[in-house]
Amino acid sequence: MEGKEAEFVLADKAYDSNNILDKIEEMGATAVIPPKSNRVVQREYDKEHYKDRNLVERFFCRLKQFRGIATRYCKRAEYFLEAVKLASCVILMS
Repeated sequence: MEGKEAEFVLADKAYDSNNILDKIEEMGATAVIPPKSNRVVQREYDKEHYKDRNLVERFFCRLKQFRGIATRYCKRAEYFLEAVKLASCVILMS
């Protein structure tokens, strides 16, 4: 995360560690990570922003339904990016 800028950092419970939370705070961003159930002091997080993470996860699942993208059929980065753009357009149109 070094050298990155963000207003919010969304992640799942697996990333709920003090080291990661400290790095996010150093960035000046807000951590939107639900606390693990075994954390002694449960902390608050923005549940409305966390719902947006679900949209991104579902988009990537739909994107991986395209065989050429799931298997990285295009080995050159620029061709692969164009395939992702094309598949994204198809997803948005459906």
